[in-house]
Amino acid sequence: MKKIRKSTKVALAFLIYVSVTAAYLLPRNTEVSQTEKWLTVVVSYVIVFILWLVLRKKEQMRDRQNKDEQSIHSKK
Repeated sequence: MKKIRKSTKVALAFLIYVSVTAAYLLPRNTEVSQTEKWLTVVVSYVIVFILWLVLRKKEQMRDRQNKDEQSIHSKK
């Protein structure tokens, strides 16, 4: 079984949080328009996606650095 990366776990947790919060709170809010509600949800999803991209890139950089360090140590 393939291991789930930390970046995916964090992004998935935020995605679930945003979805549950939106499903629970937005229908009860009558002070803002439907467009504003949908825009809020879409922007939240975009932020979660950007977070996932940044965390994924950070993991890749760390993995590459660890791989380089291992290759340097193995050459000695």
